[in-house]
Amino acid sequence: MTVVAVGSKDHTTKEKMGGGGNEDYDVESSEVGPAYDKNAAEDAVYGLADGTGTNFTNMGWIRASVVQAKAQIGLGVLGIPSVMDTLGLVPAILLLLLVAGMSTSAMFIVGKFKLKHPSVHSIGDVGMMLGGPIGREALGAMYLIYMVMIAGSGLLSISISFNALSEHARCTVIFVVCGAILVTILASIQTLEKVALLGWAGLVSIVAAIVTLTVAVGISGPTNVPAGTSLGVVNFGSPTFAEASSAIGTIVFAFGGTPAFFNTVAEMKNPRDYWKAALVGQILATVLYIVVGSVVYEFAGSYVTSPALGTAGPLMKRVCYGLALPALIASSTIYCHFSAKYVFTEYHSLCSGCVVLAAVSAYLIADGIPVFDGLISLVGALFGASIGLVVMGIMWLVDNLPERHNPDKQTLWFRLNAAWAVFLIIGGAFIVVAGSYGAIVGIVQTYAISPGQSFSCADNSGSSG
Repeated sequence: MTVVAVGSKDHTTKEKMGGGGNEDYDVESSEVGPAYDKNAAEDAVYGLADGTGTNFTNMGWIRASVVQAKAQIGLGVLGIPSVMDTLGLVPAILLLLLVAGMSTSAMFIVGKFKLKHPSVHSIGDVGMMLGGPIGREALGAMYLIYMVMIAGSGLLSISISFNALSEHARCTVIFVVCGAILVTILASIQTLEKVALLGWAGLVSIVAAIVTLTVAVGISGPTNVPAGTSLGVVNFGSPTFAEASSAIGTIVFAFGGTPAFFNTVAEMKNPRDYWKAALVGQILATVLYIVVGSVVYEFAGSYVTSPALGTAGPLMKRVCYGLALPALIASSTIYCHFSAKYVFTEYHSLCSGCVVLAAVSAYLIADGIPVFDGLISLVGALFGASIGLVVMGIMWLVDNLPERHNPDKQTLWFRLNAAWAVFLIIGGAFIVVAGSYGAIVGIVQTYAISPGQSFSCADNSGSSG
């Protein structure tokens, strides 16, 4: 399939590029090889990188890896210890590795799809190829809702942080509004390359916070544990179906940035380096999740909180949230930027207006569903699995199955890739249904115990109780 982008010039080159799996195929593109010279590269949406305007395609793979690592690690790591408490240590680690593998393969599908179809800048463009205008609007709408809901999760975390630091000195709604204003300003930065600077700060911030938490919990243990009481650490838990499904949704959320990485590869100087960014970001996230989650759960057990930063007692809670605050702001900023950039690339609308709309929507979500566990689980299951796993599997099949009768493609590796793509679709669909069910059950139960939380001034950090 040849995709022609409006605004692109007719100067194509033929190159051999990696397809689904490690197969080679011809790619017709104005964005590969020599055309990627930073002084001459032309992009169908972002224009000519000739130094006369904003250069959107100037991000190296190291900054791209920081953006991707920060997008993954930012909020997901705060829910992993709670997942281990629900599932038990062994199933949680195995599921983390499985979802990491699914997510990593999906990230490679994104990179290879972009190389084969250079005019694709977003999941909406993928929808256009798969289902025409209806597909474009459907996937685009899902993507926008997904990005805004993650940004909303970030605003919820920011309000929890403000409450913890101030010991609930102000109404929680005010803290959410303050976070939304700050995120709106930062997300208005035009290029992802510059937003990556926030990613650096956020990555250092979240690592410092969780290392501090890990050390604090290891030394003093969790707070409010009665003397002689077991921590309840188990290798295998006994959750209900709803609880287990909700925990899986949280894991998917922790690796749920994949659909946004079309933005990353589209703004790279050399998109062929995308695989480096994908690997570095994913390895860092996976190792951090397993190590931090395991250590915190080992020392806190069933007394772990969610977000996990409140586990080590009142003083260390303030220290950890203080360290993590830049990271929480960076996470919400990155996803608010992603949502605004999608509208910009698809509809060429005013980017600042898109940012404001995204931030307001994120605020409504953060204040409307102020249940951290339930919110990230619902977001991960409903949207992370559907467009981050199911759609990626479909993309591989659509891109590669037409060539299945080619003698060069009739290999074991091709068949394994095809089987894995089918697994992404089936496994992702199961998570969408089961995970959403589990998350909704958990949210309903939380509201039954503590009604009236939406748009409430009540402390959501547990600092004033």
